[in-house]
Amino acid sequence: MAKMTEAGMTSKAWPFEEARRILKRYEKAPPEKGFVLFETGYGPSGLPHIGTFGEVARTTMIRRAFQEISDIPTRLICFSDDLDGMRKVPGNVPNPDALQEHLQKPLTSVPDPFEKFESFGHHNNAMLRRFLDTFGFEYEFISATEFYASGKFDEVLLRAAEKYDEIMAVMLKSLREERQQTYSIFLPIHPETGRVLYVPMKKVDAAEGTITFDDPESGAEMTLPLTGGNVKLQWKPDFGARWAALEVDFEMYGKDHSTNTPIYDSICRILGWKAPEHFTYELFLDENGQKISKSSGNGVSIDEWLTYASAESLSYFMYQKPKTAKRMHFDVIPKAVDEYHQQLRAYVDQDDKARLNNPVWHIHGGDVPESKMLVPFSMLLNLASVSQAEDKDQLWGFIQRYAPDATPQSNPDMDQAAGFAVRYFNDFVKPKRTFRLPTDLEREALEALRDELKAYDGALDDEALQSIVYSVGRDRFDPLRAWFTALYEVLLGASQGPRFGGFIALYGVDETVALIDQALAGELVKD
Repeated sequence: MAKMTEAGMTSKAWPFEEARRILKRYEKAPPEKGFVLFETGYGPSGLPHIGTFGEVARTTMIRRAFQEISDIPTRLICFSDDLDGMRKVPGNVPNPDALQEHLQKPLTSVPDPFEKFESFGHHNNAMLRRFLDTFGFEYEFISATEFYASGKFDEVLLRAAEKYDEIMAVMLKSLREERQQTYSIFLPIHPETGRVLYVPMKKVDAAEGTITFDDPESGAEMTLPLTGGNVKLQWKPDFGARWAALEVDFEMYGKDHSTNTPIYDSICRILGWKAPEHFTYELFLDENGQKISKSSGNGVSIDEWLTYASAESLSYFMYQKPKTAKRMHFDVIPKAVDEYHQQLRAYVDQDDKARLNNPVWHIHGGDVPESKMLVPFSMLLNLASVSQAEDKDQLWGFIQRYAPDATPQSNPDMDQAAGFAVRYFNDFVKPKRTFRLPTDLEREALEALRDELKAYDGALDDEALQSIVYSVGRDRFDPLRAWFTALYEVLLGASQGPRFGGFIALYGVDETVALIDQALAGELVKD
């Protein structure tokens, strides 16, 4: 274990780099609170999405790295901002008109349109927790409503009243002049209507712990205690105040928050806590290079990814280059699956240093499983294509001929992948397949390959079959890549594909001969 810790202290893997930064906070003395606190925040105005997964998954990776290099205990808190007022009625809920009268009320005071929980906020919190539990994340959940109402925020709220002018000065610098006139860091919750009020303060009394303002509806002057859930903070001050109240050591967020970081940090320091370490990740892009957003619905949802691939492949995608903007669309899924399994296979023979740089160590927290994938996912897709597979049992017929000892029971990830491949092929590959006729040179080469395969009487060996494919092409094509492109476009209706020798071994020699004959006869173009 000591060797692993040593390797972690020099590892270039980004979770270890972040973990070492956090450790440096406590190089002089351990934390007085007895642990290092990681936090992720969540706005429960809608259902959890892929960004939520990414944030918790990446924070967990850093936490695991920290645990490897330090014996200081850790906690991960998932904080739900469920005291926020509902700004608009979501379009994807039943009977949305019934929610109109509850605008600006805290989400935990809005009736649940699904009629399953005591409020809309409770419903979305339950969805979040179920979501996090599905992926096995270890975390503690905190509701802002409970946090404010129970008095856990009281000390920081009173301190914010004492430091009101100082915090306001930080905020006002970031606001337009018009907004400056009415802005306050405190948002009273109306004692009668229950609405979150955006009103200017007439008085902030730190000694009494109260705020005074005019009721926007009646015009009457009102005074409320700051404590006990009567008042909440605006979201930017809330961010920094939460860090101070919980004594947060680390939080990551998307690039869209990065301009606010100096504000969060300043408020946190004013309220008496050293600003936490940050990690800003790049946002995901859709297939057209546009930013993915919940409201526009572009990109891939969690459920969609898990329809076509495993959760581990999604974690692998999240691990890769978090500070680089990446396209996140359906066509990245096969590559993520295959690379994940490549890394699993590589892990077996790696030393400690290489293992800590391997994404699978971070995905599985050091408890790395063995890959039972006998065939790459991309190969399964090609197999599904040529066999017109409607279910995974059809693929298993080919798989078991290629690997007689394999079964769905002994190779569960292979079985799962076969089901995913059929689904992915029918939804994405099949509609886009475009076959073409061979050129004269390609026709000659395909005939030669067919004849070589007809004469072949060896085992279903990837390398032996690849040698045949290679030798046919080497004599006729320069560059050789043109030969493989022709095989994919003419036989598979795709622009790229697997190692063709491996494909023949899996699909079968006789079957490949028949496929070539179909292509030469122009039958695939009609398909």
